[in-house]
Formats: sequence, structure tokens, C-alpha cells
Amino acid sequence: MKLSNWFYFLIFITLFFQACRKDEPVVNNTKVFDGVDQRLWEYFERFENEAARRGMIIDLNGRGITAEIVEIEQENVGGICNYFPNNANELVIDNFIWNNTSEFQKELILFHELGHCYLFRDHRDDAHPDGFCKSIMRSGLDDCTDRYNGTTRSSYLDELFDPSLVP
Repeated sequence: MKLSNWFYFLIFITLFFQACRKDEPVVNNTKVFDGVDQRLWEYFERFENEAARRGMIIDLNGRGITAEIVEIEQENVGGICNYFPNNANELVIDNFIWNNTSEFQKELILFHELGHCYLFRDHRDDAHPDGFCKSIMRSGLDDCTDRYNGTTRSSYLDELFDPSLVP
């Protein structure tokens, strides 16, 4: 075989094996999450990545959790995790709050609901002496104030994935 024929043969083999790979589908460097509103994929992927940084392997697709952004009739409710004993759990995110909140608040809402739906975490309403919430798993019924931001994010996520840690 001539050198040019080998070159084309190697390109063909490389493309053939690339096309046959069984990796997760990727759209704009973001995993696809079946049954999840595409606007939430980035946050689902972040949740998996943050867990992995803390030594926890999470596969949201494998658990089959679905999520949609719709109008929630209850006032001041950013999200809900619906538990189904014989089916995958479902997240519902409020459309108005989603469209009118910051990136940190969106992440907090999604991670809080995934804390329920995937990690099976309950609410944790305790507060530091300064009144700030100790966990993003707070119910919102007590008087603690969220302090989830670029400075505190890491410690709150440490606590989310390991409840024995308190930020």
C-alpha cells in the first residue's frame, strides 16, 4: 500500500471507531439528560461534577430523574421534588422564579431539589449564630438567611454531599 493509501485508511479507521463509541451524547459540551428540560442540563451536570470532586459518583440519568420548568401555584416556592415509590423522582421548577433569579439562586434551587430527589436529604433548618443557614437544604420556613454565593458555595456543597460537615 502506498503511503497516501495508509493515510486514508488510518483516517477511515479513526472515524469509524469514533462513530461507534457509546459515550453519553453531548450537546455544546453538556451531557443530555433524558426527561429533563434542556435549560436544566447544565445544572444537572454541575451536580454530578461537584459530587465527583468530593469522591461521590452520581448518575442522574441512571436514576431516571426528570425535571421540568412550569408554573408552581404555591407562592414563593422555587422547586419541588415529587417522590414516586415505583418510578423515578421528578423535579418541578417554578417558571417565574427561574426566569427572575440569579445564577447562584438557580443552582441553589436545583441542588436543593436534587438533594431531596437523588440524595434523599431532608430539610435542615439550623442556623449559625449570625442567622445564616447552615445548609442549602433549609426549608425556608425558619428565619435563617441564605448565604449561597461565590465565597460560600464550596462549603455549602461540601455539606450537601456530606451532611456531617457544617459550613
